Amino acid sequence: MTTLSDPPKGGFRLSTLINDTRYRSYTFQFIVLIALISAFAYLGSNLIANLKAAGLNISYNFLGEPAGYDINQRLIEYTSQSTHLRAAVVGMLNTLLVAVVACFLATIIGVVVGVLRLSNNWIVNKLMGVYVEIFRNVPVLIWILIIMAVFVAVLPQPREFRGDDATASMFLDLFAFTGRGFYFPRPTFTAEWAAGSTGYLIIIGLLIASFFGARALSKNATATQERTGDRPTTWYYTLAIWLVPVLVACVIMGLSWEIPALKGFNFKGGIYARNSYIALTFALSIYTAAFIAENVRAGILAISTGQTEAAASLGLRPSRTMNLVILPQALRVIIPPLISQYLNITKNSSLAIAVGYMDVTGTLGGITLNQTGRAIETVLLLMAFYLIISLSISAVMNVYNNSVKLKER
Repeated sequence: MTTLSDPPKGGFRLSTLINDTRYRSYTFQFIVLIALISAFAYLGSNLIANLKAAGLNISYNFLGEPAGYDINQRLIEYTSQSTHLRAAVVGMLNTLLVAVVACFLATIIGVVVGVLRLSNNWIVNKLMGVYVEIFRNVPVLIWILIIMAVFVAVLPQPREFRGDDATASMFLDLFAFTGRGFYFPRPTFTAEWAAGSTGYLIIIGLLIASFFGARALSKNATATQERTGDRPTTWYYTLAIWLVPVLVACVIMGLSWEIPALKGFNFKGGIYARNSYIALTFALSIYTAAFIAENVRAGILAISTGQTEAAASLGLRPSRTMNLVILPQALRVIIPPLISQYLNITKNSSLAIAVGYMDVTGTLGGITLNQTGRAIETVLLLMAFYLIISLSISAVMNVYNNSVKLKER
């Protein structure tokens, strides 16, 4: 039996794709997709034709040729006789080092500043407001140059650490902060099987395992709280999960420390972080932290004051209220804009060449491009690298965002 609301039956007609609301959106999307494919195909064929007319072709054989230039800071072995591909990898690792450390520092600083901006203390509130307004309204490149200039002008040079009339000294006889860079003790392992990078990889693996172990312990405590109403104390178990495996591994592998020492005109040994790396990472951190602080403040203000009053009526202290009630709910508002700030840090790290830090833009998109003349190939590789990193950050943060979003019964 049919009703007046049933659609009329009949054969398929092309006009249905436009007139029927069930298919109209798909039709328009398909048309746009075909138009985009056609546009990219035209641009690609035009590029290939122009290159052919100029006697050029797209080739990545240059990646196997010797680079012929040095890189001032590197995480893996590299010499001037290494290939352009290895030089690009060194630059990529330098970019990732800046991005990861800057994201971590910016998050910590941003959360602290965002919370302090809501402080009842007038002085603290206004100081944090001044910090936010100053740093987020001045271009990050200027902050990078300012901080680099301060490091060079204020910090002592290595020669000032020499002799009985030295005007500078190492901090705790372990750390040296100079105008050329910072020097830290380097952990080394005496066991032969843990020599080189093997020992570091073992420690990293243990830390990853500890992360999942601590997370499982926290979930078990939460389940116990939901079942009994009483949350067990787990901080000492969590501390043991993080520390005991690493300490045992360090003892087995024979942990020792290589202390930097002044030899000749500079410090030798230990971990060396160039002043360009420190200035770039610090500038990106405090600049982006100003934006993260505003995101945190907005997320906290988005939570109803009734939540705070309800927590206070239950006898929770303000610090516990912030950690257990306010911030967990505010994360649902904070995380989406936080993803954009992490992406900005990664892309802004390409300003490293301004202070002489050799990231992937300085190696692959700078010296390699100038030496080989392969502009199209190097630019495409740069685009692919930043695209992959940006998509990876977005994917990881979106997974975390889905884990903290409100789950209705």
